Amino acid sequence: MEASMNGHNASTTIHIRKAHLKDLPIITQIYNEAIRTTTATFDTTPKTLEEQTRWFQDHGTKNPIMVAECGTIVVAWGSLSQWSDRCAYADTAEVSLYVLEQYRGKGIGTQLLNALLKEGQRQGLHAVLARITEGNTASLRLHESLGFAQVGVMREVGVKFGRRLDVNLMEKILSNDV
Repeated sequence: MEASMNGHNASTTIHIRKAHLKDLPIITQIYNEAIRTTTATFDTTPKTLEEQTRWFQDHGTKNPIMVAECGTIVVAWGSLSQWSDRCAYADTAEVSLYVLEQYRGKGIGTQLLNALLKEGQRQGLHAVLARITEGNTASLRLHESLGFAQVGVMREVGVKFGRRLDVNLMEKILSNDV
């Protein structure tokens, strides 16, 4: 999937594709940037390549990991992860999405999230959940723009950078099949 990057030269395109094991170093770099500088994740210790390799291998066909490339550079990644190991939740996933700081606000997250949702639906997922930390209005707007609805707020469930933070729980139903 390719599209022009909003606000950039029309010849600059973003290519969305499934992630490969060779993408793990840049996926890890992007995630570690988010760990160090944002409240988008409640991880507080940067991940090693070994830890990320186990994480990558835990994702199957039904729970894809995808990347966004600008030219030949991976600038963002997203995943649909198993929500719970209980069988009744088999068709529910949680979305994660991370964009390198210098590429945020350019429409890449929208393209990547849209591609993840389409792939999740293709793989038979029914519901996708998102946990978005208070103050992350860009992420809230992004998810709302693609049909997520807020279903609750978990009050003061995390502490990062010395602050207790609320988390918004959002949900999107992909299909009505049982």
